[in-house]
Amino acid sequence: MTDTPIFAELKSRALVSVSGDDWRTFLQGLVTQDVETLAAGELRHAALLSPQGRLLFDLLILGRNDGCWLDVAADRREALIPRLLMYRLRARVEIAPLEQPVSALFPAPRDGVGAPGFVPDPRLPALGLRGYGAAPPAGVVIAEEAAWEAHRLALGVPEAADFGEDKTFPIEANFDLTHGIDFKKGCFVGQETTSRMKRRGQIKSRMLPIAFDGPPPAFGAEVLAGELRAGQVLSGGPGRSMALLRLDRIEGATLTVDGRPVTVERPDWLAA
Repeated sequence: MTDTPIFAELKSRALVSVSGDDWRTFLQGLVTQDVETLAAGELRHAALLSPQGRLLFDLLILGRNDGCWLDVAADRREALIPRLLMYRLRARVEIAPLEQPVSALFPAPRDGVGAPGFVPDPRLPALGLRGYGAAPPAGVVIAEEAAWEAHRLALGVPEAADFGEDKTFPIEANFDLTHGIDFKKGCFVGQETTSRMKRRGQIKSRMLPIAFDGPPPAFGAEVLAGELRAGQVLSGGPGRSMALLRLDRIEGATLTVDGRPVTVERPDWLAA
């Protein structure tokens, strides 16, 4: 990748505003991340789970002086708002869609110089910066969102396209490793299952990138270790996809998808 930062508008993402006197206590009891200490201008990774502890919405939460903005998958925004309203009860909270564009700038300019309006992506420094209504800085390369998708796949970071709805536990999607869960914050929806998985350390499956030749396999295609099912393919592009893999079946195994050989790529941050 060139050292010149790349700017890409992320049309697959959208924003929801949460404001009002009770916005912190309202979200604090819902999401996996601590928002009581969220500062204005700070971005944190989080999720809203089902009561059974499965992923419903992955979120980036931007602190604001009068509340926060929720960065969510665009095709899930219309489902997120009524879900939040369902939990509002008597809380003094206002919830509304926003139309400011979401963008990514990667790799991050050195020391953030020349990137006003952007904040570091909290999941992984190599992901770069996130922008909300921000214009492209001078001297950057303007690219389509596909460039961002290739970048995050190369880094092995899952996103909403990989999770489905109410199917995946956040630890399987590496939220414990991308700073998406605060295990010390107190109660949140789905906490019991999430904490139990972490406490027992019995994590059978995780999302990892796989490499192959040619176009990506279909979403949901089986990953086989010999004749044993070792996982399934998720989102991807030419040469690389995310996959949800059985950790006990991939070590030292010859893996295939639809008869094609595939190789697990463990990024440095997931090497352990």
